[in-house]
Amino acid sequence: MSKVVIRTDTVDGFFARARDAARLADQAQAFDGKVTLSFEDPQRMFTVLSEERRRLIREVMREPQTIKDLTSRLHRNRSAITKDVGLLEKMGLVVSSRQPNPGHGFQKVVRSIAPKIELVATLG
Repeated sequence: MSKVVIRTDTVDGFFARARDAARLADQAQAFDGKVTLSFEDPQRMFTVLSEERRRLIREVMREPQTIKDLTSRLHRNRSAITKDVGLLEKMGLVVSSRQPNPGHGFQKVVRSIAPKIELVATLG
């Protein structure tokens, strides 16, 4: 995937994009490698994507990182980072995997799903 777009939009706008995607699929045409997540309310979008969560996303966009690394780099406690990673995974913005940590069991490594994430909010 090349890009994720997070935007505000109406339900009608969401379904219009879905119809366009269905037409492409019906015609066996390639998709553009972009995923769009929509919020009806700009305030809700920025509540879910708080400054701390956006910082976390930027960190893992640079390179995959462990929860421990994120805790240290972002100066936040482990439980807050773990909670935010869980939410961002549910939204489809990051993925995590368990990897062996020699002598210490396992560690969770978090990575971005795309090299670019675009936020678009239309106030109106």
